[in-house]
Amino acid sequence: METTMAWTDFTRPQYARRALRYASDLTDREWSLIAPFMPPPRRLGRPRKTDMREVVNALLYIASTGCQWRMLPKDFPPFSTVQGYFYEWRATELWNRINHHLVMETRELEGRQASPTAGVIDSQSVKTTESGGIRGFDAGKKINGRKRHIIVDTLGLMVGLMVHGADVQDRDGAPDLLKSIRHRWPGCFMSLPMVATRAKS
Repeated sequence: METTMAWTDFTRPQYARRALRYASDLTDREWSLIAPFMPPPRRLGRPRKTDMREVVNALLYIASTGCQWRMLPKDFPPFSTVQGYFYEWRATELWNRINHHLVMETRELEGRQASPTAGVIDSQSVKTTESGGIRGFDAGKKINGRKRHIIVDTLGLMVGLMVHGADVQDRDGAPDLLKSIRHRWPGCFMSLPMVATRAKS
């Protein structure tokens, strides 16, 4: 049975975006959910002056607008600083840890077990103009770029993601994707190899 959030005088301000500087900025409620995962300042060296919330806001701005690093508005931290944190957090799998926590918390709020036991694999090929990175040609879609292989649970929450060249077939990308989530969701998705994958049009 689907549940729907009840908009009340208490919950509405938590998710209101009209007062935000940019629509992609985090609300106070959203920031409170991920702030505990932010890495603490280093013990050695100069004290950290960069606001971690502003770094996340900058990354969300880039993700939602698609702008280049150097085109980041000046009211964010310097683009080189934001870029540095992006690569650091990607290497330490910070985003995976945040997503893992949010998936479990959301599932429990919906009355489900924290760890999903079933899901669906899907894929989507997208064009890319970047000179570096992986890429390939999807003959079926006539797209030169990359392919995202994604696993979502029965609530539609993303529990796994891998990016391949667009020339990688779904039957070849799915096994790697399944292996990549086993350490985060042990014992789950045992039936997924039987689920047919399909590409979005």
